[in-house]
Amino acid sequence: MFMLNALLAAGLALQTATATPMATAPVAVAAEMPPPPAEVMAIPEGLRRDFHERVMDGTNSPELRLRRMVDFMFAKDGLDLKYKADATNSVAESYRTRQVNCLSFTLMAVALAREAGLKAQGQQIDRVLAWSLVDDVVMQSMHANAVVTVKDRNLQVKDGRDFVLDIASGSLYTQDFIVHGFKVEDKRLLASFYGNRAMELLAQGRLDESKAWLDEALVLEPDEAMLLNNAGVLSQRAGDVAAAESAFLRAVNRNPRLMSVLNNLVAMYSARGDATRATYWKERADSVLRRDPFYQYSVAERYAEAGNHEEAVRYYRRAIALDSRERLFHFGLARAYTYLGRLGPAAKELDAAVKLSTEDVDRQRFQAKLDALRGMAVR
Repeated sequence: MFMLNALLAAGLALQTATATPMATAPVAVAAEMPPPPAEVMAIPEGLRRDFHERVMDGTNSPELRLRRMVDFMFAKDGLDLKYKADATNSVAESYRTRQVNCLSFTLMAVALAREAGLKAQGQQIDRVLAWSLVDDVVMQSMHANAVVTVKDRNLQVKDGRDFVLDIASGSLYTQDFIVHGFKVEDKRLLASFYGNRAMELLAQGRLDESKAWLDEALVLEPDEAMLLNNAGVLSQRAGDVAAAESAFLRAVNRNPRLMSVLNNLVAMYSARGDATRATYWKERADSVLRRDPFYQYSVAERYAEAGNHEEAVRYYRRAIALDSRERLFHFGLARAYTYLGRLGPAAKELDAAVKLSTEDVDRQRFQAKLDALRGMAVR
């Protein structure tokens, strides 16, 4: 399910150590400079008025306000927000365009929840959800959503209960099901906003503007490994190899398991002809990948697409051994077992995927496939 896009410095690149010219000259456009942090999550007056009328008037119940807020954000007669992968917007821009990606949706959800008197934070989902190629830069997309804490006497929970609001599902679900997420402060969300816009501008060849946005992100989070990695990519594109190397080494020092920077170091030293350093960083990268369940899953998917389902089973099982609570791993293994005619194990894995699903759409999809498999097994 790819409804999710870049969060928390998403444009992580794997490219050569020398700057590569864009395929076509960028079209001249007005310079796009970053707004001050206070403006990013500011609620425009029109949105505040509509929000108070639809959500806050007539009730003091925190849970009812939260549920009204969800309806307001998605309903046709409310904001009717639509997903757009590159819509890294401020709250005001999202209100004007009605377009959001997961980061801009999270910014708006947190701002509106607080306007309703609720405690809210952004949440980073700590895994790569998608890859895309722009010229010679590979963009890795991660995901974010909003966590709202509700303290309501009807819930009978002393410290309140966390609910997750996510553009991918368009509904509320409880925090209990989130395995790969962790809450982040506003500073991290804002740094992601500036960092993501920087990478979008980089992809357009607008290097000076990209640097201005990335510099703003690094003011907020100077030691964030993904931002430092992106700074290295930007320096490479600008032809400053020494600055790129410095940024990559700082990034890997902050996060030794960040695959994007490990691969960037391998590519950079390989391009220089420095086989010793290239080999060292490749061995480091390989060691990380062996312990990365989503890498094992991606290898399994490639084998499955090639029709080699025996090998796909092997890598799906490796992924599950590393992380047994990811429903996609169980679903992939079930699919591979089905192609091999092993319907009993397939049904078992689909049953696991159903139990781990947090979203109704996924649960219904997996349940339908499970029912179909069970029907095949009894015939």
